[in-house]
Amino acid sequence: MAKAIAKPKPKKGRQPKAVLQPKAGKGEHPLLRQLSKICLSLPEAARRDLNEHADFRVRGKVFAYFLNNHHGDGIISVCCKSALGENVDRASREPSRFYLPPYIGPRGWFGLRLDGEAVDWSEVNNLVELSYALVAPKSLLAKK
Repeated sequence: MAKAIAKPKPKKGRQPKAVLQPKAGKGEHPLLRQLSKICLSLPEAARRDLNEHADFRVRGKVFAYFLNNHHGDGIISVCCKSALGENVDRASREPSRFYLPPYIGPRGWFGLRLDGEAVDWSEVNNLVELSYALVAPKSLLAKK
């Protein structure tokens, strides 16, 4: 007789990974909806919702954040990864538009405010694509 193969039991204390959702919901912030269209158009991009925030990933690596009143700062922004020192340059040149977000700013990220004057979505698209290129595998960059 053949033995039944037992399925491995999940280890205690392990939480399942967050479900990545490549969609934009109806009741969400219109700025997040527009940002999602841009981010999710990139190869293998996925979105993870975190209350009023969202992050966008490619193969598990974050390339953009949507922050809405993060830690009570009153700012709505998209945060992107940048080349070495570019984040500090942007924030010092145009502090009314760019800033260094807490925690991730010192690690090469900057925020572009979406809550001020009219948003230039072509600029947002460009910044998101540059950030994506910094974290995505080279094999995906050829597909873009």
